[in-house]
Amino acid sequence: MKRSFWFWLCFALSVIGATYFAVRIIMTAMGHGAAARVHTISISAAPRGADLNAVAAAAAVAPGTHTYSVDLDAMAARIAATPGVRDAAVRRMPNGNLSVRVKMYTAVAQWTDGDAFFPLSADGTIVRRPDAQRDPASVVFRGPLPDDISEITKAAHNLVGHLDYLEWIENRRWNIQTTGGITVMLPEENPAAAIASLIVLNEKHDLLARDISVIDMRDDARILVK
Repeated sequence: MKRSFWFWLCFALSVIGATYFAVRIIMTAMGHGAAARVHTISISAAPRGADLNAVAAAAAVAPGTHTYSVDLDAMAARIAATPGVRDAAVRRMPNGNLSVRVKMYTAVAQWTDGDAFFPLSADGTIVRRPDAQRDPASVVFRGPLPDDISEITKAAHNLVGHLDYLEWIENRRWNIQTTGGITVMLPEENPAAAIASLIVLNEKHDLLARDISVIDMRDDARILVK
């Protein structure tokens, strides 16, 4: 069957195009051409607005590095190990540059060793480097932590101003240490409800300002004050 002029023209263009891209790929793999080198690394994060200086430092790829000499898995692992990074993915772009996407933890509280204050995510992960000063609007924890501090953090936010820190006791329940030096022993079950009751008692009787050392709320039937 006789082929038309347009058929042969399209066929020739297809061959030229395929040859061009094959040569580009081969040259890139051999380290030749602009696409064979890393010129820029683009970094995006969720949520937006996070400080990405530590992520950029962890990427550690010098401009001009051969793009196929970069171990993407190792680079992603370095970035994922950066404080504050929850997950990281690295992709090689067609132009040889690298694209980094990270998911960041969000700080919901602080943890202290007695000197510095470390921002914490809801699962107790340290989000970034410590701060020298306490955030007066933040809930503060000390000692070991469970895997989830989200609910107790939300409840304890209502005590900010009276709260010195929260402490996880015997891996099963919380103690509150108030700014007035009172230890509040919360129950294992539903500590958020106990905190709500404590807030009501304080509003009615100014309980947290009194000269007492311990408020024991572990028994649902009664509250003991020492």
